[in-house]
Amino acid sequence: MGSDYPYTTTIHVVDYWSGFASSDTCKRVVSIEFNPHQSTTEASDHATAALDLITRPLYSDVEISSYDDSVSEHSRKFNLDLAGPRVLFCADLAVDLLLKSTANQYVEFKNIDSSYVCDGNGNLMNVPDSKSAVFKDKNVEVQIILYAIAMVDYDQDAGESCKDVLRTRDGIDRLALYHASVGRFPNALGALIYPIYGQGELPQAFCRRAAVKGCLYVLRMPVISVLLNKDSGNYKGVKLVSGQEITSDKLVMDPSFTITSSPSEALQDVSKVFDAGKVSGKLARGICITKSSLKPELPDTSSCLVIYPPRSLYPDQATSIRVLQLGSSLAVCPSGMFVFYISAVCDDALEGKKSLHAAMDSLFSVHTSGTTDSSLTDQIESTEVKPALLWSALYVQDLIEGFMGPVVMTPTPDGNLNYNDLLRATSKLFQQLYPDDELFPEIQNTDSSDKLEDDSEVDIES
Repeated sequence: MGSDYPYTTTIHVVDYWSGFASSDTCKRVVSIEFNPHQSTTEASDHATAALDLITRPLYSDVEISSYDDSVSEHSRKFNLDLAGPRVLFCADLAVDLLLKSTANQYVEFKNIDSSYVCDGNGNLMNVPDSKSAVFKDKNVEVQIILYAIAMVDYDQDAGESCKDVLRTRDGIDRLALYHASVGRFPNALGALIYPIYGQGELPQAFCRRAAVKGCLYVLRMPVISVLLNKDSGNYKGVKLVSGQEITSDKLVMDPSFTITSSPSEALQDVSKVFDAGKVSGKLARGICITKSSLKPELPDTSSCLVIYPPRSLYPDQATSIRVLQLGSSLAVCPSGMFVFYISAVCDDALEGKKSLHAAMDSLFSVHTSGTTDSSLTDQIESTEVKPALLWSALYVQDLIEGFMGPVVMTPTPDGNLNYNDLLRATSKLFQQLYPDDELFPEIQNTDSSDKLEDDSEVDIES
């Protein structure tokens, strides 16, 4: 390959949705997979300066515990998502986007079997997840309303101290989303679905669709530096580890990358080209692996969502805690094991870890540190058989906002259960990049060969 390839287009460094959107509007797109294990720093020519492109940690306060060797013995059979818990509502923006873009041809789903919300007494109430269940349960209105409110991060009864008050309009929209999701697809009985093999299948589906549209993918070829014009300081392109330079009008980067400062006085201030993004908050996340389901008495329930509203686990619990259980039917773990994802918005690592440990003590039989004495007493007095904890990983993620400039920085995954806010951010980014183009023009799909054979899988063809 030659040393210079001029592309009057946009380069995407590990950013899938906007990359597909760009290629879908007939833009020339190069998507580059960054390999952090290789790096060099070389200036390209006398008129160009190269700033190192390096990775930055998005996770801190990592705490890994192993209670059984069986997890490591089957380590290759796990597909774990660092940004969990995350699901799709059958009527949300992500599903609409999959259908509109026809990327649904490359990913399969199963429904989440059940949903629960914890009441004020620590009991898990089953949220009706089918039209038939809605009419059977006399307390359905209270349960669904509590469930919708629990989707909000902060305590709605905290008055003026509440950091995010749920507006009436937003509350109605949440209820409408849940109602519209129930029964939307013939073989998705509930409101929620999850991709088989994990959330990593979604970017893969969009990448495959983008490739069909002409997006060029460069795999295992690290970007080592960002090229700037020495005289103006404007963005010019990127340099690969091979020495090849690619010029472009724009550069879209994942938030796990950053640009180092230049030693050159003329280029010390790179803020007009690149901004690392503002840290707007923190999110505590956890991944747990167990031997059994949360509801072993319900053999058909291999996946479920549990919401702990503020103050439902301990008095000073300030935010909601969300838990997602997944079984081997979703191909995320070996048979006989279950994966749990836990998350809670927090101000700092101490508060976040306390929320995670409280949820773990409520769910699992292995005691974890950092919980209150009352939770210990409740666990000792309880006769309920809980899933045995085999392995856990707890960590804190920075919530980084995106930045729009010659070098575009996308936001980190947020703490929401669905992708709606991330998709809105992607749409805003796309409109700023290409103000005259439509995001994913409507495509008529007449191919009926993509129907799923397994009735338990979600058919999202429309």
